[in-house]
Formats: sequence, C-alpha cells, structure tokens
Amino acid sequence: MSFLVTKQAPDFTATAVLPDNSMKPDFKLSDYRGKYVILFFYPLDFTFVCPSEILAFDRALEAFKAKNCEIIGVSIDSQFSHWAWKNTPINQGGIGNIQYPLVSDLDKSISRQYGVLLDAGIALRGTFLIDRDGIVRHAVVNDLPLGRNIDVHISVTERRNPPAHPGAAAQRKRAVRMRHHLGPRNPAIHRLQTPRLAKKQRLDY
Repeated sequence: MSFLVTKQAPDFTATAVLPDNSMKPDFKLSDYRGKYVILFFYPLDFTFVCPSEILAFDRALEAFKAKNCEIIGVSIDSQFSHWAWKNTPINQGGIGNIQYPLVSDLDKSISRQYGVLLDAGIALRGTFLIDRDGIVRHAVVNDLPLGRNIDVHISVTERRNPPAHPGAAAQRKRAVRMRHHLGPRNPAIHRLQTPRLAKKQRLDY
C-alpha cells in the first residue's frame, strides 16, 4: 500500500508462468532491476472482473515496454491454475496466451508483504510502480469489485520515466562533430551549441 512508497519493494522468489507457458520455479522480482515494473495483484483466476483488466494490460504491453517498463501479475492461485487459465480461450472465460508473467502466491506471502491480503485470504487489486532501483514510486489499491484504468498507469509510468527528447541525441552528435572539426582553439566549442552559433564562431577566428 502507500506505506511502501519511497521504500524498497519487497523482493520475492516464487513460481511463475512465463509468456511461453513454461513454469519458472525461481522467478525473482530483483531480476528486473534496471527496468521499471508494474506489479499488480488480482483476487483469483477464472473470475469475472479479472480477465478484462489482465487482457487490458496485455494489449498495452508494448506501450509499457516502450517506456522500459515490464508487467508482472500476481494472485494466490497455483501455477497450474495460471497455466490452465492461459490455455483457456478468451471466449470461454480464459485469458489466452498473455505475454507477461503470472506469479503464484500460493502461500500468500507476497500479498501480505505488499499489504493487499484480505482476511478472507485473497488479494485486493493493488498496483505498484517500481523504479529501476527497486523503489516503489506509486501505489494504488482498489476494492474487489473495482477494476483498474490501464491508461492511468501508462500515464503515471511516463511521468516517472519520460522518454528522451527526440532531438537530444542529434544535438549531442552535432556537438561532437564541432569539437572534432574546430579543435581546442575556442573553449566555447566544448559546450552544446547550435550549428548557427558554431558557424558564427568559425568566422570570428
């Protein structure tokens, strides 16, 4: 919950069903260091609200990956339940072959660590944005009947991890070319400059 914001995200090792439907028994959150992560909890497999938001995360996966952000889902179901749900057609209540991991929290330890475990033994709909250093930067928890707005999480991720300015790389390359061409005669050339300013300085020699 919010008590985790600005703190280290609790690490865990658990079994997960991967995008290729294989099962990884030693799946670790810390393996995702260096990337942003959306870690989300949902109550149970084969329930009514869960498929729609799980599929929405899958449809938005490329948008998150473009921001160097990975998606990980967690519920208290077993890895075998996750696998069966993935292998059930969408039109029959399944989720199909979604392309992000689903973690089995069978002993409920992960849900407990993140403060989303109910007394009934299932998790609330918690969503946590974790940065490249493993710090929780955003957390929101919904009651069981309330789904998530995936666009909101894309927006929050972008604000925390904005894309580089499209002209920044080209500007750096121009500066390197100017330094190479002009040499050390004018110290000003070691600052980022526009080509127009560099041209004017060459005329001043």
